[in-house]
Amino acid sequence: MANIKSAKKRIRTNNARAERNKAVKSGVKTEIKKVLAAVSENDKTAAQDALLSAKSSIQRAANKGIFHKNTAARKISRLTKAVNAL
Repeated sequence: MANIKSAKKRIRTNNARAERNKAVKSGVKTEIKKVLAAVSENDKTAAQDALLSAKSSIQRAANKGIFHKNTAARKISRLTKAVNAL
């Protein structure tokens, strides 16, 4: 355990950020699952609506630095490809 005050604070802030990042990542995964579920049911309108929501959450996560920009682009591309294949 850290003895220095700044090191203790760093541990607290790192833990808080890790929790926040985990929550955002989990939300993105949920959005992706909604798109894939709509695609598997061949429901184009629901898939497109879910894709819009998923896109924005993925881009928001990338802007916050939770995902690398190329990872976000790849995820969005794959989801868009799946929806357009309907």
